[in-house]
Amino acid sequence: MTESRPFLGIVFFIIANFLTASVNAIAKYLSVEIHALLVTWGYFVGMTIFVIGYAAVKRMRPGEVFATQQLGLQLVRALMLVLTLWTLFVGLTYIPLADAVAIVFAAPLIITSLSGPLLGERVGLHRWGAVMVGLGGILFIVQPSGGVLGWVVLLPLASAIAFSLFQIVTRKMAGTESTFVTLFYSCAGATLLSTPVAVYFWSPLNGQQVAILLFAGALGAVAHFFTIRAFGLAQASFLAPFNYVRLVWAVGLGYIVFGDVPGPHVLFGSAIVIGCGLYVMMRERRLSQPEV
Repeated sequence: MTESRPFLGIVFFIIANFLTASVNAIAKYLSVEIHALLVTWGYFVGMTIFVIGYAAVKRMRPGEVFATQQLGLQLVRALMLVLTLWTLFVGLTYIPLADAVAIVFAAPLIITSLSGPLLGERVGLHRWGAVMVGLGGILFIVQPSGGVLGWVVLLPLASAIAFSLFQIVTRKMAGTESTFVTLFYSCAGATLLSTPVAVYFWSPLNGQQVAILLFAGALGAVAHFFTIRAFGLAQASFLAPFNYVRLVWAVGLGYIVFGDVPGPHVLFGSAIVIGCGLYVMMRERRLSQPEV
């Protein structure tokens, strides 16, 4: 039976979002010295080592780690994870942390757009309206007519699209796979899929860089575990709005580590995107409640 302690769930979820923002900051920091695609591979390797180590310490049976009924979907999910982080980490090489995270927050709106054709879910006019207004918020952030970043802003947007597909595949597998099996295949599959590209962009890594990559992988794995724990303590609809705390962490880390201060257009556009995302969540929560 699921334990219900919603406020403790919020604490776990906020910490998980901080760890995720920290991984993004580490990726941006390392991408100055080594290629972002190599950073992505190193992150997946670190995460896989941590997950396998956890399974060994817990003496988990092979079936608890490897048994899957959806191998094809697991690999598709791993591929979407690779594309999500490839595009995000390369984008972070050129874009301030808060700007990139703000653009990635288009994901809930993209999921709404794709849930009809891919999941057969009905999307009403209210939610389509929120999607269109949210797109306007993204345009405020990227400033396509007067900005100087050009095509680079498409990278975090591509990351948002890949992450949306990642979430949709996760929905399709809901109830058929254990959380740990999915975590293992996500990490190991992403490592294997990203290895050929890592070999192409390979450059020697020093001890400090290896240690940082392994640390980032451990942070990513812990963030995933904290997220699982949070959803075990509180309903998804209760936790969903706290996803946007990640933008606060991104602004703080961007300022402390890189000296970045988001401009008014980023703050205004972020407010629009967040508002539309929250509206979609509240609308879905209302429609999911049974009529009396």
